[in-house]
Amino acid sequence: MKSVEYVAEIEELLEESPITAPSVAVDVRDLLAAGEFALAFDTMCSWVYEDDLSISEEYYERLVRLSVDLGSRDLIARMRELVSG
Repeated sequence: MKSVEYVAEIEELLEESPITAPSVAVDVRDLLAAGEFALAFDTMCSWVYEDDLSISEEYYERLVRLSVDLGSRDLIARMRELVSG
């Protein structure tokens, strides 16, 4: 995947995420701008997990696919418990 594809995918996941804190979105976008795609992805996922935010099965599957490239597989596996009907 190319840099622009990572940025687009993480941006889209961020927009669709249940995260409501504007400061988290700013942090993730700052990391994307700095080219820190894996860290941006991990930061976004960590906030979803730590705040125990509900996610859809489709959203979770998208996280799983992106984690193949960007890491955070253990975190993503734990996030399975956040999937709601």
